[in-house]
Amino acid sequence: MTLRCLFVDFDSYFASVEQYDRPQLRGQPVAVVPVAADSTCCLAASYEAKRHGVKTGTGVREARERCPGIRFVLARPARYIALHQQLMDAIQDCIPHGKPSSIDEVPCRLLGRERERANAEAIARGIKQQLRERGFSPAINCSIGIAPNRFLAKTASDMDKPDGLTVIELADLPQRLHALELRDFCGIGPSMEARLHAAGIHTSAQLCAATRAHLRAAWGSVEGERYWLQLRGHDLPERESRRGSIGHSHVLAPQLRNFEGMRAVLFKLLAKAAMRLRGEGYLAQGLAIRIRFVGRDRGFERDLQFAPLDDTPTLLDLLGQQLESLQRGIAAGRWQPARHPPLSVAVTLVGLQPGGCVTRELLRDDGRRQGVSSVLDRINRRYGNNTVYFGAMQEALAHGAAPMRIPFSTIPDIAREDDPPPRRKPIRDRSEHDAHALWLQRERQFKILAEDTHRRAPTRREPHRAAGADSRAIRHRDAAARNPAPPRELF
Repeated sequence: MTLRCLFVDFDSYFASVEQYDRPQLRGQPVAVVPVAADSTCCLAASYEAKRHGVKTGTGVREARERCPGIRFVLARPARYIALHQQLMDAIQDCIPHGKPSSIDEVPCRLLGRERERANAEAIARGIKQQLRERGFSPAINCSIGIAPNRFLAKTASDMDKPDGLTVIELADLPQRLHALELRDFCGIGPSMEARLHAAGIHTSAQLCAATRAHLRAAWGSVEGERYWLQLRGHDLPERESRRGSIGHSHVLAPQLRNFEGMRAVLFKLLAKAAMRLRGEGYLAQGLAIRIRFVGRDRGFERDLQFAPLDDTPTLLDLLGQQLESLQRGIAAGRWQPARHPPLSVAVTLVGLQPGGCVTRELLRDDGRRQGVSSVLDRINRRYGNNTVYFGAMQEALAHGAAPMRIPFSTIPDIAREDDPPPRRKPIRDRSEHDAHALWLQRERQFKILAEDTHRRAPTRREPHRAAGADSRAIRHRDAAARNPAPPRELF
């Protein structure tokens, strides 16, 4: 009875939802994209597309070259959230589930006799049967991993896709893991893999055989010891996290890749971050600004420090002062936006302190600016976000740029941070609130992939129709969850 976790991972979730809603796409290579532009990357790919080497993060141009018959469909977050709720209900009929790890995966705790292998496998088969009985399968399938802890159960869920069921018991360790690549393990990405290589660890067998001290040295922290324990089946409690920063980032649409568009998006991102800062009761002591450019390895970076504050006008003033140097660079010919347009922007408030820990009398006299920020928050909370906003954000709002991004470990107040289109249905309950956050958490990860795709791809001229399609895609981003619009093929 060493099995403690059953982990459900829905296969190619976003692409599978599109095939579920549109039967004529079943059996066809499908890729889901965030915007209708050749310069973006795929959020998800169906298994038919994966056979051609198309996967999450593959650029649209590369996907078309690898798979000429691929069908591109615009992402529909509201639809994915609605089906997430229904799929969680299907699982709940078989076993109580825990907090979803993301919008397409969820752990379930095994208790008592559920930990016996035969019973755990019966629960897994019951979940798959529920998907069939409710009509989700065969379009939407799941792979399930069962193991002594959540880490190994998640690893097992990836070992037999699609529609797989994999069990790892303590007696199977560590040999069962030896066939995996290092990158197959949760928490090992490119940078961590490079650190493991530097520590003399190149295979999963070497990873499993490494001593506790060796892994601590490779990770450079106690996280290496946690990894050592998890590889051996120990069931560790989740670590408490402490917020250290609040920020937003965005890959610019083609029509905003100029100084004015970039500036408007930066102002919008910072205004949203400041609103979150106040909503969560923090003050910031620093601001990090990052801008990447097409065709240039070196970006624009500024790191500011100041007395603790939380008001939007002051933060926007500080941002505007830093951007003046870019304006001067244009005037002096040091930066040519037409040749090296801005690609992505990011702002991060750092050095966070709980508001109650700072004596207000020690701060400069900024009562009027705090009052303006407070009034803006109250109006936008009551009548909808960006009902009242700073004029410098206008171009970003006009193009629907910089939709909300969610930090990996936090579920924010959707009403305060989102940019709802007119007459959008309110979020009805906490479960829908959480599901929306999970989608946006995943979207943030895709943003990072898209930025990397842009950086690696050769600079090409954007087709005019892609830019026009991009604006249409933004206007139609949020389809109604309960009465979804038909999926849109793009190009």
